[in-house]
Amino acid sequence: MANGLERESGLVVMMFSDEELSEMSGVKRSGDHIEVTCGCTSHRYGDAVGRLRVFINGELEITCECTPGCQEDKLTPAAFEKHSGRETARKWKNNVWVIVNGEKVPLFKTVLLKYYNQASKSANGSHRSQNGRVCHRDEFIRCTRCNKERRFRLRTKEECRMHHDALADVNWKCADLPYDKITCDDEEERASRRVYRGCTRSPTCKGCTSCVCFGCDICRFSDCSCQTCTDFTTNAKVE
Repeated sequence: MANGLERESGLVVMMFSDEELSEMSGVKRSGDHIEVTCGCTSHRYGDAVGRLRVFINGELEITCECTPGCQEDKLTPAAFEKHSGRETARKWKNNVWVIVNGEKVPLFKTVLLKYYNQASKSANGSHRSQNGRVCHRDEFIRCTRCNKERRFRLRTKEECRMHHDALADVNWKCADLPYDKITCDDEEERASRRVYRGCTRSPTCKGCTSCVCFGCDICRFSDCSCQTCTDFTTNAKVE
């Protein structure tokens, strides 16, 4: 297209105006996100190029294209920064760039962090229920034995940790569910029931900034070494 924007068929959410994106390289609009060309520069290895996906719920995802055979996909910006070999890592907002008017521009100087920053503010403030507590919707994990989905309530830090650890367990099974005595013989929740996940804004919400959290002190853990928790702890220190 003349303005360099590619549009896929189907619903297109106008996350950013054409004017905001017109000078960026490699812009592609999709249903719930946009993609742009991004990169991170290492003094030793040079530029690592990738595709940054910016979702309307604030999530950021990068597919690395540093080499034709690179298999790194769905990286957080912090993980992409580390993967690139950047010497002064842990400042991804400064070190990960996009190309604007042919120049490398740090993410923090662009409009692309608008939804990420809104989600971060929600996690620290507005992302709370009417009683002032941070709100996390219920999540489901599928049993590796019976293939049934089981509900996890995420109301407390302890419950969030249970879900966090279960999600990391590639062999998780029904019997591991800590607070409900469920076996693989028990029926799975009906689909009509599973749509109710505890959002304070709408009972049947499919995910919004009121119930989807992308990192807070309740659902991230300083004693966990996974990439998600490490990134959150690192960014919290930087900010």
